[in-house]
Amino acid sequence: MKNRKEKQNIFGTLARSGGILCKKTAQRYGWVEESFTFDKKTGKQVAAIQSGEYVGSSVKKTTLLFLRVIFSIIFLAITARVGHLQLVKGESYAMLARGNKERNIPIPAERGLIFDRNGVQLTENVPSFALAVIPQDLPKGKEQKKKVVERLAQLTGEDKMYIDEVLTEYGAYSLESIVIKENIDYQTALRLQIAAAELPGIHVQRGSKRLYIHKGVESQGLVGESTNKKLSMSHILGYTGKLDRDELDVLYKQGYLPSDFLGKVGVEKEYESVLRGVYGKKRVEVDAYGRQQTKIAEQAPIPGRLLFLSIDIKMQEALEGFMWEVFEEFQKERGVGIVSDPKTGDVLALVSLPAFDNNDFSGGIGYGRYKKYIRDINKPLFNRAISGLYPSGSTLKMAIAASALEEGIITPNTTFLSTGGISVGQWIFPDWRGGGHGVTNVRKSLAQSVNTFYYYIGGGYKDFTGMGVDTITSYLKWFGFAKKLQIDLPGESPGFLPSKDWKKDTKGERWYVGDTYNLSIGQGDVLVTPLQINAMTQVVANKGTLFVPRVVEKIVDPVTKKEDIISPQVVQRVPIAENHFSTVRLGMRDCVLSGSCRRLNTLPVHVAGKTGTAQWNKNKDDHAWFTSFAPFENPEVVVTILVEEGEGGSKVAVPIAEKFYRWWFEYKKADT
Repeated sequence: MKNRKEKQNIFGTLARSGGILCKKTAQRYGWVEESFTFDKKTGKQVAAIQSGEYVGSSVKKTTLLFLRVIFSIIFLAITARVGHLQLVKGESYAMLARGNKERNIPIPAERGLIFDRNGVQLTENVPSFALAVIPQDLPKGKEQKKKVVERLAQLTGEDKMYIDEVLTEYGAYSLESIVIKENIDYQTALRLQIAAAELPGIHVQRGSKRLYIHKGVESQGLVGESTNKKLSMSHILGYTGKLDRDELDVLYKQGYLPSDFLGKVGVEKEYESVLRGVYGKKRVEVDAYGRQQTKIAEQAPIPGRLLFLSIDIKMQEALEGFMWEVFEEFQKERGVGIVSDPKTGDVLALVSLPAFDNNDFSGGIGYGRYKKYIRDINKPLFNRAISGLYPSGSTLKMAIAASALEEGIITPNTTFLSTGGISVGQWIFPDWRGGGHGVTNVRKSLAQSVNTFYYYIGGGYKDFTGMGVDTITSYLKWFGFAKKLQIDLPGESPGFLPSKDWKKDTKGERWYVGDTYNLSIGQGDVLVTPLQINAMTQVVANKGTLFVPRVVEKIVDPVTKKEDIISPQVVQRVPIAENHFSTVRLGMRDCVLSGSCRRLNTLPVHVAGKTGTAQWNKNKDDHAWFTSFAPFENPEVVVTILVEEGEGGSKVAVPIAEKFYRWWFEYKKADT
């Protein structure tokens, strides 16, 4: 019986009622069967599981432990990685994910408008459209991208090579709009928007274009072209243009974009930060083609501030018109006219002719038109008023006379005999009038522009000792020469005053007394700008104060209406007594009463002035100068005229001033 039972369970396991009895045999582990209990002894029974399912294995315990450790390490590594991705890198990956479906779109601010001192509007912002590309949204495949570029070339009429060059040049700005074609009219913009609907990364971009308002009677623009616009304001206002790549690399961190425009010259450039405003932005969802779907959030832009110039547009247009009238009469083409306030330094009119139409440059200029400008021999893009350098001619004698009086070299009663000039060895230094001017004091020297008087007080002659070059140049610097006056326009030239050291270093020659003679009458190597001559005349008119010239009077916030007034700024007080300036002023008044500018004696306003003739090229006509102020008793305006190759100040420059003063007197009377 015993053997029979053992055969029934060869594994040595004996089944007992109500449970399982395991008995070890030669094997390490035995088979484990499930055990069941029955709630009823008869009928259908329901099995109730009393224990789990146990499976036997032949794997060693150390192996199981090793596997558990390995799996635990793997689990911990996965957990750590997931935690790192969620906690440390989660935000950056979330931003990348949002970047694939969300974009920050800049909203350009309205550029600030510009007005004259009386509130006359000089600029407008008109809607414009451009076809642009966002490189990031272009196909990544070379062939697919090539097809998009080809289609883009068909839509815009631009060369494929040009489009490729633009995309390559601005490749570092792949998330920004890169403009391919500008100044698209509204109807064309609609057509392009529809045609580009299936092209990824292509869109029509709306912006604004700067428009400059020019008014006035017919005048001469570029040589050989007639225009019904007054264009000299272009040199003051300047224009806006698209950023080039070098400018973008510098300004990108300041919020500028590849599609942006900024001021290039004039007030537009000088006050760029004021006019630009602050861009807004909106966050939008985009589809796979980069097209906007849903707006998520928006921040409104802040418009640029308004500029009110010191320029009186009526004065500007009147002066320009009178200059063209005289130019046509005498067949002249180039010149400068400046009107300023000697009490503040405000520039009331600043004319440089010929001028240009800044609307040609706004939004980009065609190559043909630009080539015509730069090839014009009269250089219409050049602002002669602040950048042109010329010998001063006899206009400098006002500063020389005042300096000699201050130094005590002469008194108001000192006289010299003018017999037609002086000679030093073989060199002759002439007067402009053959036979001379006779006995001359300081007032007569200014009225009749007597060179001999200035040879004496400048370089000395025989037993009379003059100031000498060092003293002369030190005083001239007080008047604002050989340095920038810091007018709020870009491109101002500092001018130049020669010296002994400069001549030795540059020309390898010593300084001669003849050099001092030339300097004393505004000839030789001295170079000045018309703006500096105007500033010097202000100093004489107001008896000693040199102002910083300004063309912007105030800045206004278009939202709050808050005004920031730009107060007059004094450069320095010239160290010359007022009574010496009074003597010089009387000499300038004598110029009108009986001297070289007596043509102005019939004006209804008392004017004081000084003519000048500047030699600069022995093969060409001299430059013509005239600078003045009025009324003589209480100066309100300083008027400076330069006509290039005008031959003589009294011949061409004085007639322009006469026309302006006659107009200004009526304009002033009507205004009061």
